Amino acid sequence: MRLILIGFGNLGRGLARALIEKGNFIREKYSLAPSVVAVADEHGAAIDVRGLSLEKLLEVSEKKGSVAYYPSFGSEGKSSLEVIEEVDADVVFELTPTNIVSGEPGLSHIKKAITSGKHVVTSNKGPLVVAFRELDNMAKKRGVQFRYSASVGGSVPVIGLAQRLLAGNTIYSIRGVLNGTTNYILTRMEKEAAPFDVVLREAQEMGIAEKDPTLDVDGIDTACKTVILANAILGVDKKLSDVSPVGIRQIRPEAIRLAREAGYTIKLIGVAKRDSLEVGPRLVPIGHPLAVWGTLNAVTFEMDLAREITITGFGAGPRETSSALLSDLIDIHRSVGE
Repeated sequence: MRLILIGFGNLGRGLARALIEKGNFIREKYSLAPSVVAVADEHGAAIDVRGLSLEKLLEVSEKKGSVAYYPSFGSEGKSSLEVIEEVDADVVFELTPTNIVSGEPGLSHIKKAITSGKHVVTSNKGPLVVAFRELDNMAKKRGVQFRYSASVGGSVPVIGLAQRLLAGNTIYSIRGVLNGTTNYILTRMEKEAAPFDVVLREAQEMGIAEKDPTLDVDGIDTACKTVILANAILGVDKKLSDVSPVGIRQIRPEAIRLAREAGYTIKLIGVAKRDSLEVGPRLVPIGHPLAVWGTLNAVTFEMDLAREITITGFGAGPRETSSALLSDLIDIHRSVGE
Protein backbone atom coordinates (compact mmCIF):
# COMPACT_ATOMS: atom_id res chain seq x y z
CA MET A 1 0.00 0.00 0.00
CA ARG A 2 1.27 3.44 -0.94
CA LEU A 3 0.86 5.98 1.83
CA ILE A 4 0.78 9.77 2.02
CA LEU A 5 1.44 11.38 5.40
CA ILE A 6 -0.02 14.88 5.84
CA GLY A 7 1.57 16.38 8.92
CA PHE A 8 4.94 15.30 10.27
CA GLY A 9 4.92 16.55 13.84
CA ASN A 10 4.88 14.29 16.89
CA LEU A 11 2.17 12.03 15.48
CA GLY A 12 3.60 11.83 11.97
CA ARG A 13 7.06 11.03 13.25
CA GLY A 14 5.56 8.58 15.72
CA LEU A 15 3.82 6.77 12.88
CA ALA A 16 7.05 6.68 10.87
CA ARG A 17 8.88 5.11 13.81
CA ALA A 18 6.08 2.58 14.26
CA LEU A 19 6.27 1.62 10.58
CA ILE A 20 10.01 1.09 10.94
CA GLU A 21 9.59 -0.94 14.12
CA LYS A 22 6.62 -3.03 12.98
CA GLY A 23 7.30 -3.23 9.23
CA ASN A 24 8.46 -6.85 9.18
CA PHE A 25 5.70 -7.93 11.54
CA ILE A 26 3.01 -6.33 9.36
CA ARG A 27 4.40 -7.90 6.21
CA GLU A 28 4.65 -11.37 7.72
CA LYS A 29 1.34 -11.42 9.57
CA TYR A 30 -0.92 -9.44 7.25
CA SER A 31 0.89 -9.62 3.87
CA LEU A 32 0.88 -5.84 3.93
CA ALA A 33 3.90 -3.89 2.71
CA PRO A 34 3.26 -0.17 3.32
CA SER A 35 5.40 2.28 1.37
CA VAL A 36 5.41 5.99 2.22
CA VAL A 37 5.52 7.77 -1.14
CA ALA A 38 4.90 11.33 0.07
CA VAL A 39 5.05 13.37 3.26
CA ALA A 40 3.93 16.98 3.59
CA ASP A 41 4.35 19.50 6.39
CA GLU A 42 3.76 23.24 6.66
CA HIS A 43 6.96 24.08 4.73
CA GLY A 44 6.74 21.67 1.82
CA ALA A 45 6.89 18.02 0.91
CA ALA A 46 9.05 15.04 0.05
CA ILE A 47 7.82 12.81 -2.77
CA ASP A 48 9.22 9.61 -4.27
CA VAL A 49 6.85 7.16 -5.93
CA ARG A 50 9.38 4.37 -5.31
CA GLY A 51 9.12 4.96 -1.57
CA LEU A 52 10.83 7.37 0.82
CA SER A 53 13.30 6.30 3.49
CA LEU A 54 11.54 6.69 6.82
CA GLU A 55 14.88 6.91 8.61
CA LYS A 56 15.97 9.74 6.31
CA LEU A 57 12.62 11.52 6.73
CA LEU A 58 13.03 11.48 10.51
CA GLU A 59 16.62 12.66 10.29
CA VAL A 60 15.84 15.53 7.91
CA SER A 61 12.75 16.63 9.81
CA GLU A 62 14.51 16.67 13.17
CA LYS A 63 17.73 18.30 11.96
CA LYS A 64 16.38 20.78 9.39
CA GLY A 65 12.82 21.29 10.58
CA SER A 66 10.97 20.11 7.48
CA VAL A 67 10.69 17.15 5.14
CA ALA A 68 10.98 19.69 2.30
CA TYR A 69 14.78 19.38 2.68
CA TYR A 70 14.78 15.64 1.96
CA PRO A 71 17.71 15.06 -0.46
CA SER A 72 16.73 15.08 -4.17
CA PHE A 73 13.03 14.52 -3.51
CA GLY A 74 12.19 17.48 -1.28
CA SER A 75 10.08 20.38 -2.52
CA GLU A 76 9.78 23.65 -0.59
CA GLY A 77 6.39 25.32 -0.90
CA LYS A 78 4.58 22.24 -2.16
CA SER A 79 1.14 22.29 -0.52
CA SER A 80 -0.54 19.37 1.17
CA LEU A 81 -3.56 19.65 -1.12
CA GLU A 82 -1.30 19.47 -4.18
CA VAL A 83 0.39 16.38 -2.78
CA ILE A 84 -2.93 14.64 -2.09
CA GLU A 85 -4.25 15.43 -5.56
CA GLU A 86 -1.13 14.74 -7.59
CA VAL A 87 0.59 11.77 -5.92
CA ASP A 88 -0.66 8.29 -6.78
CA ALA A 89 -1.36 6.58 -3.45
CA ASP A 90 -3.84 4.32 -1.70
CA VAL A 91 -4.15 5.85 1.77
CA VAL A 92 -3.81 9.38 3.13
CA PHE A 93 -2.95 9.80 6.82
CA GLU A 94 -4.25 13.19 7.99
CA LEU A 95 -2.18 14.05 11.07
CA THR A 96 -2.26 17.84 11.28
CA PRO A 97 -3.11 19.70 14.53
CA THR A 98 -6.73 19.82 15.65
CA ASN A 99 -8.86 22.89 14.96
CA ILE A 100 -12.25 22.42 16.61
CA VAL A 101 -13.68 25.69 15.25
CA SER A 102 -13.37 25.21 11.49
CA GLY A 103 -11.76 21.78 11.24
CA GLU A 104 -9.11 23.24 8.94
CA PRO A 105 -6.74 22.45 7.38
CA GLY A 106 -7.58 18.83 8.13
CA LEU A 107 -11.14 19.12 6.80
CA SER A 108 -9.95 20.20 3.36
CA HIS A 109 -7.25 17.53 3.36
CA ILE A 110 -9.77 14.78 4.07
CA LYS A 111 -12.24 16.04 1.48
CA LYS A 112 -9.51 16.25 -1.16
CA ALA A 113 -8.35 12.71 -0.36
CA ILE A 114 -11.87 11.30 -0.58
CA THR A 115 -12.69 13.08 -3.84
CA SER A 116 -9.35 11.82 -5.21
CA GLY A 117 -10.44 8.25 -4.48
CA LYS A 118 -7.98 7.68 -1.63
CA HIS A 119 -8.75 5.98 1.67
CA VAL A 120 -8.32 8.17 4.74
CA VAL A 121 -6.98 7.51 8.24
CA THR A 122 -6.97 10.39 10.68
CA SER A 123 -6.27 11.23 14.31
CA ASN A 124 -7.64 14.74 13.84
CA LYS A 125 -10.70 15.49 15.97
CA GLY A 126 -11.38 18.86 14.32
CA PRO A 127 -12.95 17.66 11.05
CA LEU A 128 -14.89 15.00 12.93
CA VAL A 129 -16.64 17.43 15.29
CA VAL A 130 -17.28 19.93 12.50
CA ALA A 131 -18.42 17.70 9.63
CA PHE A 132 -18.49 14.02 10.62
CA ARG A 133 -21.69 13.06 8.80
CA GLU A 134 -20.69 14.95 5.66
CA LEU A 135 -17.30 13.22 5.52
CA ASP A 136 -18.76 9.81 6.28
CA ASN A 137 -21.36 10.19 3.53
CA MET A 138 -18.71 11.44 1.08
CA ALA A 139 -16.55 8.40 1.73
CA LYS A 140 -19.44 5.97 1.31
CA LYS A 141 -20.55 7.65 -1.93
CA ARG A 142 -17.01 7.59 -3.34
CA GLY A 143 -16.45 4.00 -2.18
CA VAL A 144 -13.39 4.68 -0.01
CA GLN A 145 -12.60 3.78 3.58
CA PHE A 146 -12.69 6.53 6.23
CA ARG A 147 -11.10 5.54 9.55
CA TYR A 148 -10.59 7.61 12.70
CA SER A 149 -9.90 5.21 15.58
CA ALA A 150 -6.95 7.35 16.72
CA SER A 151 -9.21 10.34 17.40
CA VAL A 152 -10.57 8.77 20.61
CA GLY A 153 -8.77 6.74 23.23
CA GLY A 154 -5.27 6.47 21.78
CA SER A 155 -4.39 2.78 21.92
CA VAL A 156 -7.83 1.86 23.29
CA PRO A 157 -9.83 0.39 20.36
CA VAL A 158 -13.10 2.01 21.40
CA ILE A 159 -14.60 2.62 17.97
CA GLY A 160 -13.47 -0.68 16.46
CA LEU A 161 -14.83 -2.65 19.40
CA ALA A 162 -18.23 -1.01 19.13
CA GLN A 163 -18.53 -1.12 15.33
CA ARG A 164 -17.36 -4.69 14.82
CA LEU A 165 -17.20 -6.90 17.89
CA LEU A 166 -20.38 -5.51 19.46
CA ALA A 167 -22.26 -5.31 16.17
CA GLY A 168 -25.08 -7.60 17.33
CA ASN A 169 -25.96 -5.31 20.23
CA THR A 170 -28.05 -2.20 20.48
CA ILE A 171 -25.83 0.29 22.30
CA TYR A 172 -27.88 2.55 24.57
CA SER A 173 -25.14 4.74 25.99
CA ILE A 174 -21.40 5.31 26.11
CA ARG A 175 -19.67 6.66 29.20
CA GLY A 176 -15.99 7.27 29.50
CA VAL A 177 -12.89 8.77 31.04
CA LEU A 178 -11.59 10.13 27.75
CA ASN A 179 -8.82 12.56 28.71
CA GLY A 180 -5.60 11.32 30.30
CA THR A 181 -4.45 14.77 31.41
CA THR A 182 -7.49 15.49 33.55
CA ASN A 183 -7.47 11.97 34.92
CA TYR A 184 -3.84 12.37 35.95
CA ILE A 185 -4.61 15.67 37.67
CA LEU A 186 -7.59 14.25 39.56
CA THR A 187 -5.57 11.18 40.56
CA ARG A 188 -2.77 13.32 41.99
CA MET A 189 -5.25 15.57 43.78
CA GLU A 190 -6.87 12.52 45.37
CA LYS A 191 -3.72 10.68 46.39
CA GLU A 192 -1.80 13.73 47.65
CA ALA A 193 -4.62 16.07 48.75
CA ALA A 194 -2.95 18.69 46.54
CA PRO A 195 -4.80 21.69 45.08
CA PHE A 196 -5.66 21.84 41.38
CA ASP A 197 -3.28 24.69 40.51
CA VAL A 198 -0.25 22.94 42.03
CA VAL A 199 -0.92 19.62 40.30
CA LEU A 200 -1.63 21.35 36.98
CA ARG A 201 1.66 23.24 37.12
CA GLU A 202 3.60 20.05 37.87
CA ALA A 203 1.78 18.22 35.06
CA GLN A 204 2.80 21.00 32.67
CA GLU A 205 6.42 20.74 33.78
CA MET A 206 6.30 16.98 33.13
CA GLY A 207 4.79 17.46 29.68
CA ILE A 208 1.54 15.71 30.62
CA ALA A 209 -0.44 18.96 30.36
CA GLU A 210 -0.08 21.57 27.63
CA LYS A 211 1.15 25.10 28.32
CA ASP A 212 -2.41 26.17 27.55
CA PRO A 213 -4.44 23.41 29.24
CA THR A 214 -7.82 24.88 28.36
CA LEU A 215 -8.99 22.12 26.02
CA ASP A 216 -8.21 19.46 28.61
CA VAL A 217 -9.15 20.93 31.97
CA ASP A 218 -12.28 22.72 30.73
CA GLY A 219 -13.65 19.47 29.31
CA ILE A 220 -13.53 20.54 25.65
CA ASP A 221 -11.31 17.64 24.53
CA THR A 222 -13.62 15.21 26.30
CA ALA A 223 -16.60 16.89 24.65
CA CYS A 224 -15.00 16.45 21.20
CA LYS A 225 -14.43 12.77 21.83
CA THR A 226 -17.97 12.33 23.16
CA VAL A 227 -19.35 13.88 19.97
CA ILE A 228 -17.22 11.58 17.82
CA LEU A 229 -18.34 8.48 19.73
CA ALA A 230 -21.98 9.51 19.47
CA ASN A 231 -21.75 10.06 15.73
CA ALA A 232 -19.60 7.04 14.91
CA ILE A 233 -21.26 4.49 17.17
CA LEU A 234 -24.78 5.71 17.93
CA GLY A 235 -25.39 6.96 14.40
CA VAL A 236 -26.51 10.48 15.33
CA ASP A 237 -25.41 13.79 13.82
CA LYS A 238 -24.06 15.86 16.70
CA LYS A 239 -21.76 18.88 16.74
CA LEU A 240 -19.60 20.30 19.51
CA SER A 241 -22.26 22.98 20.05
CA ASP A 242 -24.58 20.20 21.25
CA VAL A 243 -22.45 19.78 24.40
CA SER A 244 -22.00 22.19 27.31
CA PRO A 245 -18.90 20.77 28.99
CA VAL A 246 -18.00 21.38 32.62
CA GLY A 247 -14.32 21.00 33.45
CA ILE A 248 -12.35 20.30 36.61
CA ARG A 249 -10.98 23.74 37.55
CA GLN A 250 -13.45 24.16 40.41
CA ILE A 251 -12.80 20.79 42.06
CA ARG A 252 -11.12 21.13 45.45
CA PRO A 253 -9.23 18.54 47.53
CA GLU A 254 -11.96 18.78 50.15
CA ALA A 255 -14.61 17.62 47.67
CA ILE A 256 -12.38 14.73 46.62
CA ARG A 257 -11.81 13.78 50.29
CA LEU A 258 -15.54 13.79 51.05
CA ALA A 259 -16.25 11.69 47.97
CA ARG A 260 -13.56 9.21 49.03
CA GLU A 261 -15.03 8.89 52.50
CA ALA A 262 -18.38 8.05 50.91
CA GLY A 263 -16.82 5.37 48.70
CA TYR A 264 -16.48 7.39 45.51
CA THR A 265 -13.84 8.98 43.34
CA ILE A 266 -14.33 12.00 41.08
CA LYS A 267 -13.73 11.58 37.35
CA LEU A 268 -14.32 13.77 34.31
CA ILE A 269 -16.88 11.72 32.37
CA GLY A 270 -18.27 12.07 28.88
CA VAL A 271 -21.72 10.54 28.36
CA ALA A 272 -23.20 9.91 24.92
CA LYS A 273 -26.82 8.88 24.38
CA ARG A 274 -28.89 9.21 21.25
CA ASP A 275 -30.84 12.14 22.66
CA SER A 276 -28.20 13.85 24.79
CA LEU A 277 -24.50 14.48 25.34
CA GLU A 278 -22.96 15.42 28.70
CA VAL A 279 -19.46 16.17 29.94
CA GLY A 280 -18.54 16.97 33.52
CA PRO A 281 -17.13 15.71 36.82
CA ARG A 282 -19.05 12.71 38.16
CA LEU A 283 -18.96 10.56 41.26
CA VAL A 284 -17.75 7.06 40.34
CA PRO A 285 -17.84 4.23 42.89
CA ILE A 286 -14.38 3.11 43.94
CA GLY A 287 -13.83 -0.25 42.27
CA HIS A 288 -16.04 0.58 39.29
CA PRO A 289 -14.34 -0.10 35.90
CA LEU A 290 -14.38 3.65 35.17
CA ALA A 291 -12.46 4.42 38.37
CA VAL A 292 -9.12 4.30 36.55
CA TRP A 293 -5.99 6.11 37.72
CA GLY A 294 -3.20 8.16 36.21
CA THR A 295 -3.36 8.81 32.47
CA LEU A 296 -5.54 5.78 31.73
CA ASN A 297 -8.71 6.05 29.64
CA ALA A 298 -11.77 3.86 30.10
CA VAL A 299 -15.05 3.52 28.20
CA THR A 300 -18.20 1.65 29.24
CA PHE A 301 -20.86 0.57 26.74
CA GLU A 302 -24.39 -0.08 27.98
CA MET A 303 -26.17 -2.56 25.67
CA ASP A 304 -29.19 -4.78 25.40
CA LEU A 305 -27.56 -8.22 25.07
CA ALA A 306 -24.07 -7.86 26.55
CA ARG A 307 -25.34 -5.41 29.20
CA GLU A 308 -22.11 -3.58 30.17
CA ILE A 309 -18.61 -3.88 28.78
CA THR A 310 -15.71 -1.63 29.73
CA ILE A 311 -12.43 -1.24 27.88
CA THR A 312 -9.40 0.39 29.49
CA GLY A 313 -5.97 1.47 28.26
CA PHE A 314 -3.54 4.30 27.70
CA GLY A 315 -4.77 7.39 25.89
CA ALA A 316 -3.08 9.91 23.65
CA GLY A 317 0.65 9.79 22.97
CA PRO A 318 2.70 9.20 19.83
CA ARG A 319 3.11 5.45 20.42
CA GLU A 320 -0.46 4.92 21.59
CA THR A 321 -1.85 6.91 18.66
CA SER A 322 0.42 5.02 16.25
CA SER A 323 -1.13 1.79 17.50
CA ALA A 324 -4.58 3.01 16.44
CA LEU A 325 -3.31 4.39 13.12
CA LEU A 326 -1.64 1.09 12.21
CA SER A 327 -4.75 -0.82 13.24
CA ASP A 328 -6.85 1.30 10.89
CA LEU A 329 -4.36 0.75 8.06
CA ILE A 330 -4.45 -3.00 8.55
CA ASP A 331 -8.23 -2.91 8.72
CA ILE A 332 -8.40 -1.03 5.40
CA HIS A 333 -6.04 -3.60 3.88
CA ARG A 334 -8.31 -6.40 5.04
CA SER A 335 -11.44 -4.62 3.79
CA VAL A 336 -10.24 -3.76 0.29
CA GLY A 337 -7.85 -6.69 -0.20
CA GLU A 338 -4.93 -4.59 -1.43
